[in-house]
Amino acid sequence: MPGTLYIVATPIGNLEDITLRAIRTLKEVDLIACEDTRHTRKLLVHYEISKPLTSYFEHNQRVKTELLIRELQAGKNVALVSDAGTPGISDPGYVVIHEAIQQGIQVLPIPGPSATISALSAAGLPTDQFHFVGFLPQKEGKKRKLLESLREVPGTLVIYESPFRVHKAITLLREVLGDRSACAVHELTKIHEGFFRGTLTEVEAQIASVPAKGEWVILVTNFQ
Repeated sequence: MPGTLYIVATPIGNLEDITLRAIRTLKEVDLIACEDTRHTRKLLVHYEISKPLTSYFEHNQRVKTELLIRELQAGKNVALVSDAGTPGISDPGYVVIHEAIQQGIQVLPIPGPSATISALSAAGLPTDQFHFVGFLPQKEGKKRKLLESLREVPGTLVIYESPFRVHKAITLLREVLGDRSACAVHELTKIHEGFFRGTLTEVEAQIASVPAKGEWVILVTNFQ
């Protein structure tokens, strides 16, 4: 019988944000596939888990998918984790998950932290509908074109951004979408966690002096 591929959500910052089920699963599987073995090893050491690790990231996922599928077909149980949060959500994972399903291998989610849901829950913006955008394109033209296509999308937009592009991203959001209500979230669950709320103009001013460190989640409503 083939093994099971477990999609295990891990902390997005605070190591205490992991479920008991996730810890048990990581202790019981035969192999853990992760983006950065050094990063994941810190988590495993913290919870006294000793398991073989293999890297699985954007530039090797095609090759590693074949390896993982062979391991699963041989009856081994494999856990897929990302550096932070839920695998497959703006993180590598889709390729091996899709292939495992195609091969008749059981794929089970071990739910837990998600930057999107965490940010939405405390942003104070409407959550009855939301549209996950993920990371914006790096090139200005493609970024503007994408945002223009989102003008009429209902619900709250959820955007991921790096600390080095967040200011330009918010300026562009205001230019393309108008001065809508928004919330920018910095360093979720970490020591310097910050929520900056208001119009895009107000948020832009609030984050002007925030150090360029840590990932951001930007949430924008569909109204001004």
